[in-house]
Amino acid sequence: MYIGCMKKNAIRSVHYPTSWISLCTVLLFAIVCTSCGQDEPPTTVVPDNPVEPEPEMEVDDSFLGSMRDLSSKDLVAEMGIGWNLGNSFDVRDKDKTVWGNPLSSSTHVRAVKAMGFETLRIPVTWNFHQGQTAPYTIETAYISRVQLIVDEALKNDMHVIINTHHDDWIIPTEDEAVVVRDRLSSLWTQVGNHFSEYGDKLIFEVMNEPRLHGSPEEWSGGTQEGRDVINTYHKASVDAIRATGGNNSKRHLMIPTYAASTTSGAMEDLVVPNDDPNIIISLHSYFPWSFAGQEDGTNVWGSDEEKTALENELNWIRDRWVVQEGRAVILGEWGTTDKNNLTARTEYSTFYTAEAVERELLPIIWDDGGNFGMYNRNTNTWKYPEIAQAVVAAAK
Repeated sequence: MYIGCMKKNAIRSVHYPTSWISLCTVLLFAIVCTSCGQDEPPTTVVPDNPVEPEPEMEVDDSFLGSMRDLSSKDLVAEMGIGWNLGNSFDVRDKDKTVWGNPLSSSTHVRAVKAMGFETLRIPVTWNFHQGQTAPYTIETAYISRVQLIVDEALKNDMHVIINTHHDDWIIPTEDEAVVVRDRLSSLWTQVGNHFSEYGDKLIFEVMNEPRLHGSPEEWSGGTQEGRDVINTYHKASVDAIRATGGNNSKRHLMIPTYAASTTSGAMEDLVVPNDDPNIIISLHSYFPWSFAGQEDGTNVWGSDEEKTALENELNWIRDRWVVQEGRAVILGEWGTTDKNNLTARTEYSTFYTAEAVERELLPIIWDDGGNFGMYNRNTNTWKYPEIAQAVVAAAK
């Protein structure tokens, strides 16, 4: 008998007596069996100088805030004057720079805060970053990008509003209602879960200007069908947010009238879902449009008659919601387009802001970086600081 030993590529035969081999075999078997039957775990060798694991970095999430016991009116009263991050996340394209503004950054948020604005409205179009069929999944990278700007604003002690903006699939007709409600429910469930730990300084605005595009009634308050269907969209959105629980069970939410219009039909037919006490009314008032938004309209404003007309518009809003319903109101969009009339725009902005605040209405000025622009996000400079300063000063 021999045992073959391998050394490189050669085999060397070594001969041993048969008795030695038998003895070795018995001893080896005994050792193996003893080891396999041990209940004791194998010995762990500890180095003389073990390396201590690095302590985990504590994440400071204090900026998230908490859900305080505040009424919506109390919350709106503390929010302070607002500014819109327009034509950014709301762009109707996957590329959020095609409307002329760079990607939103912390620099933009800090500049707006430094000017004196206290509330940041972030219009968000989800359509190009969301599945087009159930379950309508939102792209993780996109909602995370939105979150970066939300976080930056909160870290700068601002209140923040996020919404659905140019989501043109929100069609207010009975034919489209079932699909739209399902998609809204999915969208707001996902957004609600993503921001579930955020406090009450983050507000969800469930829709922007819901309307039937291209219809004769698009900007005049809509039809009865349109207004009724939009009420069901509000309920679907609010119920979805509330169902996510936690802070979202009490989060302050905004709902608009048809097209966010202040016309009588739109104002009278709006129904607050479930009579929820933490619902804020969202309205847009570029009043009068001929001066504020119509490019070929007048570029002068400020007569006594024009001031009285604007006061009446704001009185109507206040009386309908603040007085009659006890609801807080946010004027989510207003402002003036540039017609080479800086003085008139500045005077109008001062008057509008002061009159709105006096009536407990929170104005958030529209800045699209274009004709309505005040802050140039490409150069990080204020194009019209006079208007921004006037608005901030008038709100105090």
